[in-house]
Amino acid sequence: MAARWYFGWNIVAAAALLTLLSSGLRLSFGPFFLPVAHDLGFSRSLLASIVAVGMLAYGLAMPVAGHLIARFGTRFVLLTGNATVVAAVLWTVRTESPLAFLCSFGLLLSVGLAFTSPVALTPVISHWFTRRRGMALFFLSTGSMAGMALMTPVLTMAIAHFGWRATLLGYATVFTLVTLPAALFVVHDAAPEHTDLNAEEFAAQRARSGAQPQSLTLRQAMGTVPFWKIFFGLFACGFSMNLLGTHGVPMLMDHGFDPFTSSMGIGLIGFVAIAGTLMLGRLADRLPRRHILATIYFVRGLGFFALVLVGTHWELYLASAIGGLVWAGSIALSSAILADIYGVRLVGVLYGMAYLGHQVGGTISSWLGGWGYEHFGTHWVAFGAAGLLLVAAGVVALQLPRRGFTLMAPAAVAA
Repeated sequence: MAARWYFGWNIVAAAALLTLLSSGLRLSFGPFFLPVAHDLGFSRSLLASIVAVGMLAYGLAMPVAGHLIARFGTRFVLLTGNATVVAAVLWTVRTESPLAFLCSFGLLLSVGLAFTSPVALTPVISHWFTRRRGMALFFLSTGSMAGMALMTPVLTMAIAHFGWRATLLGYATVFTLVTLPAALFVVHDAAPEHTDLNAEEFAAQRARSGAQPQSLTLRQAMGTVPFWKIFFGLFACGFSMNLLGTHGVPMLMDHGFDPFTSSMGIGLIGFVAIAGTLMLGRLADRLPRRHILATIYFVRGLGFFALVLVGTHWELYLASAIGGLVWAGSIALSSAILADIYGVRLVGVLYGMAYLGHQVGGTISSWLGGWGYEHFGTHWVAFGAAGLLLVAAGVVALQLPRRGFTLMAPAAVAA
């Protein structure tokens, strides 16, 4: 008899599509950067600062989204996020001043995207999956990478043909057509008690859980070393990903590449990352997750050095392809490790707090990318810092607990 289709995979597919649009826009601001700066008369430093504030707002909204999900459910947060995105876009396309652009695009749009981001969707997936949680979360990351792969060139072409304002309006329309049916008909918080376990696995899990002490409180969990190691890794991840999304295309254009080649080079990272994510997702539940996470950070760090050094088309595409193999997965693995260590009850809020580090890194790199180039005439300041931070994050990831290590009782923390 054929196994029944598990409904949790429908949620994963809907979440990946939502992530494609929400994270895709956040990671693909590069095509907007120069057109917006030229149209509104903003300097690179000014626009980079606005983007940096938006990154911070995006991160600060993450714990809020986690809290609201725990209180009102995922559907409420997704619908609120969609309404916020639409309102923000309608306001943004009518702005002319730096203050209005900061409030509409930098703040309001960032909050709306945060409410429909992977942080808002990770808790529901973690509750629906136990045995294949790592794979499911990796497939969620596929949405982010597909967003970078598809939206960077698509947005570049749309802006060239219709302008950045019309492109944003088109985005809001597509976003609504995807978010509303996903939130209303697919994403459900109430997972079956057995999740994706078979009968034998479920019985074994219940036997183990019956012998476990009470889980940590949020404050206790945030006082442990593994949480802050995850936080630092996500800081380096956010620093690098948002730097590339905001300044990758302008950096390559400054190095002599045309706009289309530059966007294709950045988009190729996301395209290859889709295949890399599917491969890493199958390994995430088989190999030590800390080793996979460390490898991702190490290779990605070397890739940032390579991107600044490339001088020909084939060098750009080769560096993008190699970096893309490990571009995704750090966020998925971090959330899976948090669930392993602290349990699924805390994963939503803890992930939101840890993801704040991701956006603090993105805030700094978005500002540093513009300021460093204007003051020193080189992109090495920001992109070199990203490479060093990622290598350091790889070293820290190797110090994370082994799989099977769980922090539950306060006595376990002291040990």
